[in-house]
Amino acid sequence: MTVTSEASTAWKGGLTDGSGEVTFVSSGTGTFAVNWKARSEGSTSVTTPEELIAAAHSSCFSMALSNALAENGTPPESIDTTASVTFKPGTGITGSHLNVNAVVPGLSPEDFERIAQAAKSGCPVSQALAGIEITLEATLA
Repeated sequence: MTVTSEASTAWKGGLTDGSGEVTFVSSGTGTFAVNWKARSEGSTSVTTPEELIAAAHSSCFSMALSNALAENGTPPESIDTTASVTFKPGTGITGSHLNVNAVVPGLSPEDFERIAQAAKSGCPVSQALAGIEITLEATLA
């Protein structure tokens, strides 16, 4: 079965003076403001394409890691992942850094690192982001 997810953006104005709204069409879970100033300078109240990519990357990686740990016979109690996606105006998206902390009973830190690295490579969003550097910090709590 194939699933297609859909989001839309309504934009008004030019790049630097305009703004828009991103709507999660498929799930209907929200509409979020976007603009160039937030993208190029940062913001605590307006989202960016990079924040949306970070949300996709952190959730996809968490799912991939959970699956890999279960397949290893060591299902996780919890996984907390933050993805930090970097954007440089004039250059574009330059990287995504995954920082994961997990509680996995009966697993050594070395095995956790190995499984986390494999999950990073196998995560579909990581594969979609193959044109940028993806780094990982994995901590077993």
